[in-house]
Amino acid sequence: MPVVADDGALTPADGRPLRVAVVGAGPAGIYTAEALVRRAPVPVTVDLIDRLPTPFGLVRHGIAPDHPKMRAIRDTLHRALDDPGVRFVGNVEIGTDVSLEDLRAHVDAVVYTYGAALDRPLSIEGEQLTGSLAATDLVAWYCGHPDADRVRVETALAGVRRAVVVGVGNVALDVARVLCRAPQELEPTDMPQHVLDTLAATAVEEVTVLGRRGPVQATFTTKELDELGELAEATVLVDPADLPGEDEPPPPDRLVARNVDVLRQYSANTAGPGRARLTLRFYRRPVRILGTDRVTGVEVERTAVDDEGRAVGTGETEVLPADLVVRSVGYRGEGLPGLPVDPRTGTVPNDDGRVLRDGTPSVGEYVAGWIKRGPTGVVGTNKHDARETVAALLADAEAGVIGPHGDRDDLVHTLQTRGAEPVLLEDWRAIDAAEVALGATRGRARTTLHEREALLAAVRAAAVR
Repeated sequence: MPVVADDGALTPADGRPLRVAVVGAGPAGIYTAEALVRRAPVPVTVDLIDRLPTPFGLVRHGIAPDHPKMRAIRDTLHRALDDPGVRFVGNVEIGTDVSLEDLRAHVDAVVYTYGAALDRPLSIEGEQLTGSLAATDLVAWYCGHPDADRVRVETALAGVRRAVVVGVGNVALDVARVLCRAPQELEPTDMPQHVLDTLAATAVEEVTVLGRRGPVQATFTTKELDELGELAEATVLVDPADLPGEDEPPPPDRLVARNVDVLRQYSANTAGPGRARLTLRFYRRPVRILGTDRVTGVEVERTAVDDEGRAVGTGETEVLPADLVVRSVGYRGEGLPGLPVDPRTGTVPNDDGRVLRDGTPSVGEYVAGWIKRGPTGVVGTNKHDARETVAALLADAEAGVIGPHGDRDDLVHTLQTRGAEPVLLEDWRAIDAAEVALGATRGRARTTLHEREALLAAVRAAAVR
């Protein structure tokens, strides 16, 4: 266990650093690694493990590519990867390349930060039809995620003129905005070329965003809402009847009040000729997706918000013609092989970041990010969350609960001897350079490599130079 020196500082008993594996190289994982190496009173080394060959998680594969300022946050995250105490280990899947039990044998503690990647279904009739997609599928596709199902998404988008997006969070607005973008607006982004080509051929005329409750309960931010009004060839429409009355007191929450102000501005718009229509409709919920082989429409029911803030149906229904339905009603996590997840919350049971197994803290196991707290907050929320978990881990190290007990084999060496192909930081730099070079051939700053084999080919090509 660590020992306390005369000056009160903790020092490893066996002379080597405390070794921690962080599973998931998105913002939560990188913030966790950063906090560990900067805040620990003992030397710490971190292996930042991800199943993809690339770091940054949802910053790379979740934030819409037409948000360059938001996506630029990866420049900040990259500084943590450059810390000598942090080692990026990509292209490694827990349960395939290394078991959870085996991983724990190589390190003194593990922090799980791999997020919540599964979508929540609507669980209504017709959801299985061609043209019905989860936002997770569409976002993965237009962000160039290696696991994106190109055939399914591009089949769903073929011939689309009218789309319905279910949900009123930031991801729903991202989807609506991307669908309404003119080709010239998307051309400068780092979207893969096949994405740009497909969207350019998808002449969307109308996108309707449905919220089952009112604008006061919507979870999008004002920044996201404002951006809709900047679309070059689309007009945002809102029914004034869906908004609080002018004589009603403003919502006490400042963010909500700002949102309502923006929505009131949109409610004065009228659809112009030759422009797409992006309509935000509140107090509506889908009850059935219509169609035989593919989506032809959505039956929606008018709702009201009861005294407890729940959406309740009124029995009044209408049909919205649609070729595409995208659900964006939340995310949920799943367990790694050997790691428990509460099926109700989609999170790993924990106490201030300490993993609970059968209600008892599991020595040396921790969580941070969405898999800890659920899919809430913005990118920066993960920084505070990571610090809370790191504080718990370091408290356990100080108490002697965890510590650098004995020698441990190097994880990367073990993976390589087993035939795995871990991608390290220099390998990621080769991928980064290849994407920049590809973008330059098309007059862009970057073009995302979307196939895993193409990513690994860039690594191999750099290795032989």
